[in-house]
Amino acid sequence: MIKAKQFHSINFILWLNFLIFAAFILLLTWVFQVTLLRVFFSQQAERDLDAVGEQTYNLLIKKVPIKDHEEEIDFYVDRMQSENPAATVFLVTPQCEVLFPSGSLSDAGYEERSDLPEQEDFDKVCKYLEKAQADNSEIKKVIVRLDNQNYVYLAKISNEPQSNEDLYLYINYSTELTEMAFGSMRLQLILISIVVIFLALVISALLSMKLTKPIVRITKAAKRMATGDFSVNFKGEYSYAEMDALAETLDYVKEEIGKSDELQKEVLANVTHDLKTPLTMIKAYASMIQEISGDNPEKRAKHTQVIIDESDRLTALVNDILNLSKIRSGMDTLKIVNFNLSEFVHTVLERFDYLTETKGYTIERDIEDDLYTEADMEKIEQVVYNLVGNAVNYTGDDKKIVVGLKRVEGGMLRFTVTDTGKGIPPEEIKTIWDRYYRSAETHKRPIKGTGLGLSIVKTILLKHSFDFGVESEVGKGSTFYVIFPEK
Repeated sequence: MIKAKQFHSINFILWLNFLIFAAFILLLTWVFQVTLLRVFFSQQAERDLDAVGEQTYNLLIKKVPIKDHEEEIDFYVDRMQSENPAATVFLVTPQCEVLFPSGSLSDAGYEERSDLPEQEDFDKVCKYLEKAQADNSEIKKVIVRLDNQNYVYLAKISNEPQSNEDLYLYINYSTELTEMAFGSMRLQLILISIVVIFLALVISALLSMKLTKPIVRITKAAKRMATGDFSVNFKGEYSYAEMDALAETLDYVKEEIGKSDELQKEVLANVTHDLKTPLTMIKAYASMIQEISGDNPEKRAKHTQVIIDESDRLTALVNDILNLSKIRSGMDTLKIVNFNLSEFVHTVLERFDYLTETKGYTIERDIEDDLYTEADMEKIEQVVYNLVGNAVNYTGDDKKIVVGLKRVEGGMLRFTVTDTGKGIPPEEIKTIWDRYYRSAETHKRPIKGTGLGLSIVKTILLKHSFDFGVESEVGKGSTFYVIFPEK
């Protein structure tokens, strides 16, 4: 079972992609704030705490023993805390008794002090010290992370060399202000996300409508053209170059399809007429033989000859139509060979000798010897025959035709067929290869053309990618030419 394809409008696709892009940018912003920025601030907080701790430690280590420097220690502790508002500095015993800052070594209890550590954080550090003492682990310098907002710097300070009663430098570092800033940023980011999503919806909708408006216009025009209305105009004021280029291309296609449509109608009308004429003649003369001349040998022969001639004309017309269709459809592939084009042209011209012998035609040959090319011989025979036959039909009263084959610059060969007829008006030069071109001449000629000869020539030469054309002047005749590659 073949699954049906699902198509979405460009409006929807642009809107969806714009929305996804906006969501992706917001997601990156959230990830940066919640993860990367928090990691950065955490690392920075630890570095700041470590710097404060090292500075305080280096000051206090010089004031041992403690008893002799109580006032100086209080002074240093107060100074370090005032210089670092986020840090609170204390000196504690292993039993978690706070000694500094105190102003003096009083025996007041923990609850009576106003400048003591946060109880919850202090309890966590005390448990940390108790565990270290139970495990006989020595604490020199360490940073303990209590939670996302609080860090503690611990460093052991020996009191007296002969005493086992050491002290610990306790510095609590709070990032509460940073967390408040993070909270504010999150709230702002939520508001920004809502605004960005809304703007993305609106802008993507407006942008997609603007981008697709010319496409819709061109689509409507193309549908009109598909119904046979070739008066449509694809050009307009577009805001981007691609649409302007597409409009120009479609206008060119429209003109070419219009020409093809006109050609098709003209060919159909003319072919229908030419098919009808011989069929009418064949039927009429067959009836005459049956009713009138059946017993008269002379009349019967004359009437049957007309039937034979009209049958030949009908056969030629059908063959030309079939050949043209086969070549254009690609069914008739080219068989490229290397051959002597000079001898080949002479051979084709021999088929017209009866005209010079019986009809008074003159076919002059200006052909250089031993000129070789590569092409499909059978197709090129049709080209040469049709061009010479066309010249025979349309040459002047002097019945003169000149066939030439010369080597030209660039390693090319120029084949020409020149007649002395009435010539082709300039406005028809570009269209004679595409039209059913036969009615302009009223002279009766021995080569009865079907009007498709030049179309066949054009199709064959385009298949070979050979240059060709016609040079003509009204009243002085025409020269058809083909450029062959020399091999």
